[in-house]
Amino acid sequence: MRKGTPMKELVYHRMLLPAADAHADKVGFVDGEYRATFAQHLDRVGRVSQALSSGLGVRRADRFAVMALNSHQYLELWHAAFLGAGVMNPLNLRLAPKELVHILRDSGTRVVFTDFLFGAIIDQVREEAGIEQVVMIGDPGDTPCDLTYEDLLAQHDPVLPDEPEEDDPVVLMYTGGTTGLPKGVLLDQRAEMLNIYHVAMLWGLDEHIVNLNQTPMFHAATMGGVLGVPAAGGSSRFVPLFDAGKVLDTIESEHVTWTVMVPTMIGMVLNHPEFKPDRLRSLEVLTYGASPMPTALLETLLALYPDLRIFQGYGMTEASAVLTVLGPEEHRRGGALLRSAGRPVPGVSLSIQDAGGNALPHGETGEVCARAGNFMREYWNQAEATDEVFRGGWYHTGDAGYLDADGYLFLVDRVKDMIVTGGENVYSVEVENAVATHPAVAQVAVIGVPDERWGEAVHAIVVLKPGETATEAEIIEHAREYIAGYKLPKSVEFRTEPLPLSGAMKVLKRDLRKPYWEGQDRGIG
Repeated sequence: MRKGTPMKELVYHRMLLPAADAHADKVGFVDGEYRATFAQHLDRVGRVSQALSSGLGVRRADRFAVMALNSHQYLELWHAAFLGAGVMNPLNLRLAPKELVHILRDSGTRVVFTDFLFGAIIDQVREEAGIEQVVMIGDPGDTPCDLTYEDLLAQHDPVLPDEPEEDDPVVLMYTGGTTGLPKGVLLDQRAEMLNIYHVAMLWGLDEHIVNLNQTPMFHAATMGGVLGVPAAGGSSRFVPLFDAGKVLDTIESEHVTWTVMVPTMIGMVLNHPEFKPDRLRSLEVLTYGASPMPTALLETLLALYPDLRIFQGYGMTEASAVLTVLGPEEHRRGGALLRSAGRPVPGVSLSIQDAGGNALPHGETGEVCARAGNFMREYWNQAEATDEVFRGGWYHTGDAGYLDADGYLFLVDRVKDMIVTGGENVYSVEVENAVATHPAVAQVAVIGVPDERWGEAVHAIVVLKPGETATEAEIIEHAREYIAGYKLPKSVEFRTEPLPLSGAMKVLKRDLRKPYWEGQDRGIG
């Protein structure tokens, strides 16, 4: 390399374009009846890139939003952004109108890509949010839009943007609004590419992968499949919106080898009335994360599929997104390691700190803090919040946990979800894991509710499996086998409807707490 020539190894041009050239004639993208080779995919990515620039007026640093179901068009938009066509603003599919207005205005987004399912809500907020162009993916029907995605591509030639710089912003992803208004996480090429390198090192990426995009494609956990699999020459399949039956059908018919699911999704698949273990026989790698995996569910999965390579990834949007990994060998070793979130990926350092920012020794619980090259640049337009979360030179996750002597991270809860009862700290995940081992329990969430004597009392909200029965006393006595008496639920509420989930399939504990804390002098959400 000549002196003064900038290195740009960590940009997506260096990953996707060689793969598209090497696998030009390979059918790598299948979405229902749609089938495309790598060459055809890159042609469409070039057309949408040029359309963003010359047709829609989106410059490299400008934001464009996508609120749509999983699809090959969504993937094309992701790849256009990473090739330098603009900054992707992927929208959570469960956002309320007020949240949408905030995100679109806060981000300065003027162009939105949507589909028939979300076109109406985009139209509802369009004027207030300042949206200038709405592009409809698929048939718009009666939904208002300015033009369709296919018409937009037909009007433009396939021209790829110039190669971006490593520090060019590429994603503005808003964190879930579980407390206050969502914050925009601004990520650059370098951070995202480092994440793909981590995936390649630990999971392994090659051209034989058939990946199923079933987790919502607005989620940071999908980036390994969205970016890494195509860059390795692997194939992509799509389920528009998670449906356990559709997932079973697609894995079976398309011989899917890779996928990502959160524990809630895994439980729904295994409990589906048409589930048979043989239907998932093609799966080679299953990754889970985003929320704790109930021990009973994990043990069932390990027993059903002794050859399946199971990974747990722990991280967050701000880390784009993986910090630690628990790999297949640790899963098969079992025991206490199954409660672990694994060890840091290469290049990531962890520190467990107390409230004063002091590092704690192995075995002591505190806030999980991290340093790495794959963190965000900033919270968009929130300098104080950025400084606060990176105080002391460490990113403060807001998660409580501890490291053992071998460097394995054990998460005990979100700091804000800790229940303080009678001066004792109770971490809800411990109680949830204990209750979840009851054979009749399908879902459980544990929250703190007001108690005149103890301040807060441990309350379990339980959804039973179809046809199963259990009483409050039975649930509590069952849990007593696993946790100390002061951690036991003081009350158990049974519900027939599934627990409320965010767009990322996490239980919305704020919603569960709200009825109990309304009218109180203080709240814990």
